[in-house]
Amino acid sequence: MAVFDYAPAPESRELANLKPSYRPFIGGEFVNGSGEPLKTINPATEEVLAEVGTASESDVDTAVRAARKAYEKVWGPMPGAERAKYLFRMARLIQERARELAVLETLDNGKPIKESRDSDLPTVAAHFFYHAGWADKLDYAGFGPDPKPLGVAGQIIPWNFPLLMLAWKIAPALATGNTVVLKPAETTPLTALVFAEICQQAELPPGVVNILPGAGDVGQSLVRHDGIDKIAFTGSTEVGKLIQREVAGTPKRLTLELGGKAANIVFDDAPLDQAVEGIVNGIFFNQGHVCCAGSRLLVQESIVDEVLDKLRYRVSTMRLGDPLDKNTDIGAINSDSQLTKIRELVESGEAEGAHRWTSSCPVPERGFFFAPTVFSDVHQSMRIAREEIFGPVLSVLTFRTPDEAVTKANNTPYGLSAGIWTEKGSRILSIANRLRAGVVWANTFNRFDPTAPFGGYQESGFGREGGRIGLEGYLNV
Repeated sequence: MAVFDYAPAPESRELANLKPSYRPFIGGEFVNGSGEPLKTINPATEEVLAEVGTASESDVDTAVRAARKAYEKVWGPMPGAERAKYLFRMARLIQERARELAVLETLDNGKPIKESRDSDLPTVAAHFFYHAGWADKLDYAGFGPDPKPLGVAGQIIPWNFPLLMLAWKIAPALATGNTVVLKPAETTPLTALVFAEICQQAELPPGVVNILPGAGDVGQSLVRHDGIDKIAFTGSTEVGKLIQREVAGTPKRLTLELGGKAANIVFDDAPLDQAVEGIVNGIFFNQGHVCCAGSRLLVQESIVDEVLDKLRYRVSTMRLGDPLDKNTDIGAINSDSQLTKIRELVESGEAEGAHRWTSSCPVPERGFFFAPTVFSDVHQSMRIAREEIFGPVLSVLTFRTPDEAVTKANNTPYGLSAGIWTEKGSRILSIANRLRAGVVWANTFNRFDPTAPFGGYQESGFGREGGRIGLEGYLNV
């Protein structure tokens, strides 16, 4: 069957309103950071997008003081109904500027515009709308008669979903009466700084939200600052462990959302065409830059050949290339260092005896791209089955019985997510109850909703974000 050849359908990069330089946001104003400026690049072209001023330890101190003042004088004492008005206003402004933000996110991150536009931005706005609704209802949320905010939250977010991770952190913090000092990822700071403009547009009181671009030293200063009451971190397990050691023995509250190596389990009675779409979405969405990606596919032995045939054909139809093209399925890897890591792990898979299949799709000569890859004949001991690749690489393992599927799925230090594909509801409930994963999807994958809590176990972290239970991490209860 021939694959449709689509004409280019590029989105205009002019919509991003890209500026030559950006600055930290402290106390309601954009200020000159005293850190060493960085240049953020477009991973699809390797061109410099903008120069970004960064924060130093003294800037962190200034931002924390501004957040403390806003918490004590304005935001903390403010009635919940009044706080809600600001969050509703911010949500509407995000919707109004959604196209601009989507293009800017794609330029800075490398993800396809159709994902930024159709997935990320609607969910960002939904988180602010949802949490705005909670702001005046906390007394009735089951946390006791008078739940109190913690104070100043230090928040550190990753590069894979820059604006969405910001929303996951800032919306519940503000709804519960806390103020925020947020550090975006070093490689993707731009949409966070445009969000700071939205805070100004919404006339958010100065100091309620502060944005500090920079590298790991800025995050370290934030974690160590005595004026921080709570740290919320999303990122690698290695850095999460360092933060946990730093916070241990202090009164700071901590939530960690870390790495994953999710199992996507396909039984022999599953609707295979639907399952293949779910498998593709589970691992190739956002170039595999997803902590809950279904990077381990467990297929019942009797159907593995059929699943692999369907999967390889489906992957061969995926289009890799310019992230601003609305027809692109797989965009650019976020950085050269991440691309190097992906290549190194793929080489280890081949060296250890797994069978590699890589799509024959053309790969641009310029930019950080990696063609979607599927490994079969994978064993549990291989690095590609144990380590988080964080790229468009799928490892396929087999099982014979439900018990073996559960055992293999749980054979990981992680515990963030999992998927189950079967027509039997009783099997879904039985298997889901035995999987050590914070989120289990049934006959779907990578579905997110601000009303549903998200988080993991073991080396995937602790605490939950989203839903009613996600508010608890920002309340003194």
